[in-house]
Parts: sequence; structure tokens; C-alpha cells
Amino acid sequence: MNNSVQADQLLSRTKQKQHAKQIEQLAAQIIALDDNQYQQLELPDVAAREAELARSTRARGAHKRQVKHFAALLRKSTELVAQVSEQLAELDQVAGADKRRFHQLEDLRDRLCQADTFATAFAEMLELAPGIEHRAVARLARSVQQNQDKRAYREIFRRLRDAQKSLD
Repeated sequence: MNNSVQADQLLSRTKQKQHAKQIEQLAAQIIALDDNQYQQLELPDVAAREAELARSTRARGAHKRQVKHFAALLRKSTELVAQVSEQLAELDQVAGADKRRFHQLEDLRDRLCQADTFATAFAEMLELAPGIEHRAVARLARSVQQNQDKRAYREIFRRLRDAQKSLD
């Protein structure tokens, strides 16, 4: 007998329903991932086919049915649920790190664009990204400080992001 079926027989009916609802939420989370994150998941062929079908179904009612069908497939294997949950947790950690890095670059750019914090931010930028064109960034920052140049403001961020990507 399957592990999931044995475990369900030991649980109360309420717990079984709660467990099924959690797996359905997990299935919906998988299907809602953007394409880049979804491609990083490693699903067995059967599960991948069902997830693809649910992701490609656009009609609201049909989409909900496909999500439930995918969740039912997941419920059949506790190992698959554990594996997918672990992979989603890893994706969340990576996304969180990317978001923190993005906010750090925004903060650095904002400090570069303020005259009173420019010197310390500039020294920090040179330490974080020694290969960056520091003269161009300084010129852009002066343009933002003196003229509130939005194009220069965005360009500073682009240069910081590109410099950081080249270091990774």
C-alpha cells in the first residue's frame, strides 16, 4: 500500500481535508511560478505533464480543475510532495537573496545621488565593484544632484547592476 494512503487512514477526516488543501495550495503555487522558476523545478515526467497542462489552461473553471487534478497526483506520493516543497523553498531563498541584492543596489544608487552621502557611497561602490567606470558614475551622480536627471539616475543603477553581475 502507498505511504500516503496509509498515513491518510491514520488521520482524522478533518486532518485529511486540511492535508489535501495544503497540497492543493502547493500545486497552485507550482503552477503560478514564472517560467524561469518553473524551469528550475525537477518534476517526474507524469507530474511535469500535468503541471504543464494546468499552466497552459486559461479558462477559469478548467484551470481550477487542472490544479485539483495536479494536486491529486501529488497527494499520491509523499516523497514527491516533500521533494517539490524543498525545491520551492530553495527557489524562495534564491529569490529573497536577489531581492535583497536589488534593494542594496538601489540604496547605493540613492546614496550616490545625494551630495552629502556621495563620498562614502562612492568609496563603497569602488570596493564592491572595482571594475566599474567610476568616472562615468561620478559624472552621472553629479547630473542627478544638480539637475535631477532621471535618465542618469536609472543609468547609475544599470551600471551598478551590470558591474555586480560581472562579479558573480
